[in-house]
Amino acid sequence: MTNKITTFLTFDNRAEEAMNFYVSIFKNSRINNVTRLGDGAQGEKGTLMTATFTLDAQAFMALNGGPHFKFADGISLFVNCETQQEVDDLWAKLTSGGGEPGQCGWLKDKFGVSWQIVPSVLGQLLNAKDPQKAQRAIQAMLQMTKIDIAILEQV
Repeated sequence: MTNKITTFLTFDNRAEEAMNFYVSIFKNSRINNVTRLGDGAQGEKGTLMTATFTLDAQAFMALNGGPHFKFADGISLFVNCETQQEVDDLWAKLTSGGGEPGQCGWLKDKFGVSWQIVPSVLGQLLNAKDPQKAQRAIQAMLQMTKIDIAILEQV
């Protein structure tokens, strides 16, 4: 089955490295197809031109587009996590090698792609029936970089 909508990521000559990095991090992931530059193409023969890959059932495409393509904070990849261990593992892997932690569960990986690593319990706490509890959860979250479930549950 082909996805109707696929996230398309354009890198400056690091698409293959990024794709391999992401596939190594997420379970149920694979590289689906790789197209390489051939003779007469602009760029070094054999270099990845485009690729498709799947990260835990989500389809992606990658392109080596050149230095004029930059990632922006206006879009991020949101990962819903069930446990603190999952949050911790993904946070460590995605910030490794030059990634940068951000506020409220956001980070940038070493390729400049923005991610949100968020435990599902956060949504439940932010939408609590008790508005004061929800407000306390919001205030606690605003003080965090990586989300800490235990602290959120204490508020």
